[in-house]
Amino acid sequence: MAVIKTSSSDIDMLARLMRAEAEGEGEIGMMAAGNVMVNRVRVGCLDFTDITTVPQMAFQSPGGFEAVQKSYFYQHARERDKRLARRAVAGERTPPAEFALWFFRPDGPCPAQWWGQWNSGRYRAHCFYSPLASECPDVYSTY
Repeated sequence: MAVIKTSSSDIDMLARLMRAEAEGEGEIGMMAAGNVMVNRVRVGCLDFTDITTVPQMAFQSPGGFEAVQKSYFYQHARERDKRLARRAVAGERTPPAEFALWFFRPDGPCPAQWWGQWNSGRYRAHCFYSPLASECPDVYSTY
């Protein structure tokens, strides 16, 4: 069962965004990035109160994803990437991003906080940040 409503074009867009943001991190890294993306659509808190669709999430400004400004994002979605996107939409959670709403790739170690949000872990080059339950209980809800 899907945790967010998507169309086939949404799956394509999510797959392209996951690839563009985290392909170098392998399937686990892409799934972690996908968790952040799906979480942003499914919650109604913090910077994401008006984000209810995959395109709104991908192109949110400010606060969206840098990859949408690069030509690589606009390449055709591969079947492998679409499978990963469908897994993320189905609710598969990947540590350390299962409750994260943000990630970034620092030059060094992960800061304990980033824009006031707490580090929930690192996967390869990306650091993930999750809100406090008191600030965004929706992200911690079960499906």
